Amino acid sequence: MIDRNKLADEFIARATWSGANRKPLAGDASNRRYERLHLHGKSAVLMDAPHEKGEDVRPFIQIARFLCDHGLSAPQILAEDPANGFLLLEDLGDDLFARVIPRDPAMERPLYEAATDALIHLHRVKPPEALALYSPAVMLDMASLAWRWYLGGGLAANDDAEQAFRAAFAPILAQHCNDASVLIQRDYHAENLIWLPERNGPARVGLLDFQDAMAGHPAYDLVSVLQDARRDVPPSIEEEMIARYVSATGQDDTAFRTAYAVLGVQRNLRILGVFGRLCLMGGKPHYIDLIPRVWGLLLRDLEHPALFPVATLIRDALPAPTSKILKGLKDRCATIPKP
Repeated sequence: MIDRNKLADEFIARATWSGANRKPLAGDASNRRYERLHLHGKSAVLMDAPHEKGEDVRPFIQIARFLCDHGLSAPQILAEDPANGFLLLEDLGDDLFARVIPRDPAMERPLYEAATDALIHLHRVKPPEALALYSPAVMLDMASLAWRWYLGGGLAANDDAEQAFRAAFAPILAQHCNDASVLIQRDYHAENLIWLPERNGPARVGLLDFQDAMAGHPAYDLVSVLQDARRDVPPSIEEEMIARYVSATGQDDTAFRTAYAVLGVQRNLRILGVFGRLCLMGGKPHYIDLIPRVWGLLLRDLEHPALFPVATLIRDALPAPTSKILKGLKDRCATIPKP
């Protein structure tokens, strides 16, 4: 068996951080592990991403350097060992948007303005050619996770309701979201954004958890941050940020808002499925507690006229997250083995 503690010690020593005080940091939904290192008045963050658990630090390296090269604040990479799955990263601190806002509610609007402006800045840059496309076909597959992991509880697949949904949703995605012109980080939300007020412009937004970036639609990350599964964003701020983005980028307002609603449905369906899977397969029941908020966002997006062909299909097929439904998912937490 691989001794990752020993490998980590050796990596830290090679990076000249041997003897550092090490403390665990809260992780994310992946199999990555993080520690904060302190040595001689400086700090850094260790990322431990085991290959044997499906992790790969190379995409993180590529995207981090791309973002930094274009004036954004991804963590600088201080040392790397891709073969063993270790990175030593710049420590951007603890001021996550999700922590700053409860501490100082007056900062809520300025922080969302900064997050929107960072996207505006990023979307003026051509994405790396090597990025995979978040195409309508991929988005359709991701949305269909709701049928397998939320509706079916990890058991049902390819039933009539799912096929009817796929047939109806595919042309909607193709018509309104067939644009892969920007880099999308895909987890752009308040718990992955760090406030760095000492920096300037778009660099004031520290970026985390972007290793799954793809080339996708300009509205996708805006939906991600404004329709946050983890916190309620005031509707007035959501509306102001959409208008701010459209004004700054010259997007067609009607087309952009339509894509925003369609991507909202796609993303929220995907999240229903992913949160169900994180519980059923990953043993992480706390994600089930977030499902009611995601459900509410989904129903709101379905009110857009462009979603009429699928709205009834979705409402009829997927059950509302009642306490009984949520308890049923939690009761089966970690009961489905990983492949």
